[in-house]
Amino acid sequence: MVMVSTRIKPMRLAIVRQRYNPFGGAERFIERAVAALSASGASVTVIARAWKRAPAVASTATPALQAIRCDPFHVGRRWRDSSFARAVCRLLQTESFDLVQSHERMACCDIFRAGDGVHRQWLALRAREQGPLARLATRLNAYHRYLLGAERRLFASARLRAVICNSAMVRADVLRHFPIDPARLHVIYNGIDLDVFNPGLRALHRQAVRASMSIAPHAPVYLLVGSGFARKGVFRLLPAFAAAAPAGSHLVIVGADRALARARGLAHRLGCADRVHFCGGVEDVRPYYGAADWFVLPTLYDPFPNAAIEALACGLPVITTHQSGAAEFIQPGLNGQVCDALDGPGLERCIAEVARLPKEASALARAAVAGLSVGAMAERLLELYEQLLAAPQGPAAGH
Repeated sequence: MVMVSTRIKPMRLAIVRQRYNPFGGAERFIERAVAALSASGASVTVIARAWKRAPAVASTATPALQAIRCDPFHVGRRWRDSSFARAVCRLLQTESFDLVQSHERMACCDIFRAGDGVHRQWLALRAREQGPLARLATRLNAYHRYLLGAERRLFASARLRAVICNSAMVRADVLRHFPIDPARLHVIYNGIDLDVFNPGLRALHRQAVRASMSIAPHAPVYLLVGSGFARKGVFRLLPAFAAAAPAGSHLVIVGADRALARARGLAHRLGCADRVHFCGGVEDVRPYYGAADWFVLPTLYDPFPNAAIEALACGLPVITTHQSGAAEFIQPGLNGQVCDALDGPGLERCIAEVARLPKEASALARAAVAGLSVGAMAERLLELYEQLLAAPQGPAAGH
């Protein structure tokens, strides 16, 4: 049972998330946070364009969320995001909430959760692997220009009172790109249910999941969980796996992506298609954590990859990049390996070396995230809300 503080009076909290994707990391954060915050009597309303509840992953039942659908007409990504932001800001002028926490870049919120990181930093990293023409196209792209402008307006907003950064990396990125008071930046890691994600999944699922994919019981298995193959690093991982993984190794990729055919084709050309398993999107990833030996996420930019943290909680050593918030929990050579996102030879070394980690690696992986419980996250959130409610600043729309 999650125990949280009840030091603040019951409040009305609005959480803004444009699309509620059942496989999304932000939705896992919301579901877990609400389950914990309900103990304080908080009333939580999600404002979204599209609403679909995420699968329950906590050990305790998640209470029903209130929802307000806000779905203005749009054509294209830029109009989609801008129309939603305008509609939400108008809505907040007619609703009464104690605090408005947005997971989208909009200036009419009290709290912004930078769950997607800093778009300006993402573009800077992306430019490293682009050619001159691709970089020019990105600079001229209307959608990216809109997001950069929305991000700039958000961090300059007089209403913005706090920014929740889901990793120290994101906090550093915000400070690198925007002149904002560091005291307004709060690192609050996503909480996970440490009872649900645990090393015991190995005994429960290893044999059955491997048998379903015709993987031998003792074959080395690497696992990647995540949609968005390009950003998650699938197309960098496949050549590194083919070149450096121990003999007889398998790679299991869980996640839906429109580039699936391209990824399958690359695995075939590399001669490892019979050892790479594409499982698509699944509602419950726990059996795959139980079946794997190591987790790998060579992401180009990932503020706080829930899947990597869940893998650590399950006792899986993790390979990731310096551009991932999960790197903050990795002790290279002990519970995983870390390399630069675009360092191909470095990724190959990580894949080879992770098989030589000490026998304590699984216990060290679990220990690294032992403090990231749902209760700990809820306590940090409540402390922040209490701080903001105790020191109100001027009238704001929607209050």
